[in-house]
Amino acid sequence: MKKDRILVTGGTGYIGSHTVVELQKAGYPVVIIDNLSNSNRDVLDGIERISGTRPDFVEADCTDIDALRKLFADYPGIKGIINFAASKAVGESVQKPLLYYRNNLNTLMNLLDLMGPNGVKGIVFSSSCTVYGEPDENPVTEKSPIKKATSPYGNTKQISEEIITDVINSGAPFKSVILRYFNPVGAHPSAEIGELPNGVPQNLVPYLTQAAMGIRNELSVFGNDYNTPDGSCIRDYINVVDLAKAHVLAVERMLDDASEEKIEIFNLGTGLGTSVLELIGAFERSTGVKVPHKIVGRREGDIEKVWADPTIANTVLGWKAESSLDETMRSAWAWQCKLRERGIM
Repeated sequence: MKKDRILVTGGTGYIGSHTVVELQKAGYPVVIIDNLSNSNRDVLDGIERISGTRPDFVEADCTDIDALRKLFADYPGIKGIINFAASKAVGESVQKPLLYYRNNLNTLMNLLDLMGPNGVKGIVFSSSCTVYGEPDENPVTEKSPIKKATSPYGNTKQISEEIITDVINSGAPFKSVILRYFNPVGAHPSAEIGELPNGVPQNLVPYLTQAAMGIRNELSVFGNDYNTPDGSCIRDYINVVDLAKAHVLAVERMLDDASEEKIEIFNLGTGLGTSVLELIGAFERSTGVKVPHKIVGRREGDIEKVWADPTIANTVLGWKAESSLDETMRSAWAWQCKLRERGIM
């Protein structure tokens, strides 16, 4: 049976590209829209090499509603949207809050505006564990309290969830699945796609692999005086391919009307907390490569410790994180080595 067309915003980005691969493997025709502000067109080649299919691609900004209108006119029959188009670095958001509010919120509102008139049945929203702020207890469940955000980035995720809830509660003719990710890391096992931010990486693992490769002098570990066993922050690191597969299940659930609920929320994590220093140790152990690093002061906006209770995603969505941290770290290193081989990094 022919599957419905899916629009993936930010689809040449890190999580977006891995999700496009999994959607295509599951038989969905995909249209990507991306402004290439933090990704690059070559990602389309990697997607095609893995999946055997080149997705349709529109280079445009989702804050441009006319560009989105044209996309819906040019690609009729889009039934689902996965929205990855957002600025996503905690530290940068503290420095450039208006960039984050403008980009992340206007993108979402434009999509919601156009869904009804274009017959779109649902939107999967890329949210974040940052909505829980500094949690009272770990692991966090979907019922854990939403805390005041510690960064403008986190605040855009909270506001976006509220916007989606208000629009659907107003009687909008579509559904939403909100996926709260913990910390996506690693790369596709083929090493054809992975995390390649433009400029200096804002995320831990690409900076770590670049330091291991000698591209960066050393990795800065922000603080070793937190109330954790080794003093460094604790996160729930989830393999990006595992994460991508959850989006396919979310799309299927939404389009098949598998639930009466108009809005569903799922935590996507492994259920294990790993400190920054433990992550460095896992990388060194699994690859045999040393990571030059130093301890520096705490970074504004960072949360001390957070990890997921993924029970609802496991039981209701039928999804489970399967990759070990060691294999995830090996995939990140294989991707870094492939970039060096191709003369990129």
